[in-house]
Amino acid sequence: MEIKKAEFTLSAPMVSMCPKDTKPEYAFIGRSNVGKSSLINMLTNNKKLAKTSATPGKTLLINHFIINNEWYLVDLPGYGFAKRSKKEIAKLDQMIQGYILQRDQLVNVFLLVDVRLEPQKIDLEFIEWLGQSSIPFAIVFTKADKLSPTKVRQNVEAYNQKLLESWEELPPIFVTSSEKKQGRDEVLDYIDSINQELKNG
Repeated sequence: MEIKKAEFTLSAPMVSMCPKDTKPEYAFIGRSNVGKSSLINMLTNNKKLAKTSATPGKTLLINHFIINNEWYLVDLPGYGFAKRSKKEIAKLDQMIQGYILQRDQLVNVFLLVDVRLEPQKIDLEFIEWLGQSSIPFAIVFTKADKLSPTKVRQNVEAYNQKLLESWEELPPIFVTSSEKKQGRDEVLDYIDSINQELKNG
């Protein structure tokens, strides 16, 4: 898939204020500082589309971007950022869960995971919740350029083994580097294949 056009549509504080549109939506989420904005900008070939920040936890709203006038890329707030109050964390969790569980247009969640880290409890719990809620999702490993290809493979394999302790089959898995544009075609082709299925369905 070639992205010819990517435009910011709106930021919503709750699911009821998201665009009144029936186009399919693909949501991107991960722990704070996982490289979400960089990945979104790399996928869309637009360095300024999602605001990247050195301060974790900048995305506090549900951000919609319309792609090729055909589908939405949705940037969800990061989770697990410790410097927030319990009240703020609860509000964000409610917003994220509200969107994921109630948004009919959502067809897939891309969960971003830093490939340099061993499986984190907070990510594994989120994966478990997606499964229990019957939400289709894929795992996107980020920052692959920060490790050797061998180490990346080992870490992904270790993650897979961890998931297989509680999952019968693994979700789709992508390895990406925003710096090197690695994984871009694979992620976009996956989105394209789902869009084609929806059109033909």
